[in-house]
Amino acid sequence: MKDLVRQKLGIHVDIMDLLNEQIKKEAHSSSVYLAMASWCDQNALTYSAKFFYDQSAEEREHMMKIFHFINDNGGTAYSPEVDNISHDFNSLQKIFEAALDQEIAITKSIHNIVFRCRKVQDLASEYFLQWFVQEQMEEEQTIRRALDLFDLMGTEGIALKLLDERIAQIRG
Repeated sequence: MKDLVRQKLGIHVDIMDLLNEQIKKEAHSSSVYLAMASWCDQNALTYSAKFFYDQSAEEREHMMKIFHFINDNGGTAYSPEVDNISHDFNSLQKIFEAALDQEIAITKSIHNIVFRCRKVQDLASEYFLQWFVQEQMEEEQTIRRALDLFDLMGTEGIALKLLDERIAQIRG
């Protein structure tokens, strides 16, 4: 019965499975950003904390967008389990470096799904994912702008506080 339902999907079965994996990755990213926001809050980096709280919410929105897409096309979206979230960070710069790594990994994952869509000729899913391709370019650019601030301003004393204030302005 389950295989019969899977054959009547509006999207390719392989793509549905990859999108469910993407849901896990988006949920994981949301939780990682929440942990980063908490560290920033604990270290009086108010603007950076807000940035990461907002990032966490965005990743959850991405997850839900995929979740609804799967269900709206006759598939079954699975609620993800999230584990292995580190709360140990050494510095704000290391947090932003980790955030860039996170975004690059998400970008690669989205690209891999798009390539698979082309291979199995799932045009609806490929079209759906174009928004994510654009979004990931913007996400990476935002994090790179933050890392540029570390190079320009430094990370010691008042420079870190001034840098934190500039984080509020890095979104394009």
